[in-house]
Amino acid sequence: MGLKEQITEDMKTAMRAKDSERLGTIRLLQAAIKQKEVDERVALEDDAAIVAIVDKLIKQRKDSIAAFEGAGRQDLADKEKSELVVLQAYLPERMSAEEVTAAVKAIVAELGAAGPGDMGKVMGAVKTRLAGKADMGQVSAAVKAALAG
Repeated sequence: MGLKEQITEDMKTAMRAKDSERLGTIRLLQAAIKQKEVDERVALEDDAAIVAIVDKLIKQRKDSIAAFEGAGRQDLADKEKSELVVLQAYLPERMSAEEVTAAVKAIVAELGAAGPGDMGKVMGAVKTRLAGKADMGQVSAAVKAALAG
């Protein structure tokens, strides 16, 4: 079963269980998927495209949590945190920091990148290979470290 079908099944399960918080988050995810399909006039069937959407939504939630906590709105931050937990269930298992560093070093060596000027070239290759498998903030830091040292 693909990720898209899994999301639909989870929505049905949440409806039956009358879990309104989980249902709302899953519907939000489905709306984001549908929006992407309508905007690009394609049907998203591969899991990588859906994982990219989930990643984007998770980044939005993290940014919102930081903003709400900074503004003293813990009630809204808690709501975003509960959505974050639901969304993270749809991501594949993440790579550890050591695995990310090793993968980045291998890609840097493969491309023959020498310094910070090659960051764009390296990030392009890294994004295609590690999309959905690693946190891109962590990846960016690893690329900077590999090119600096």
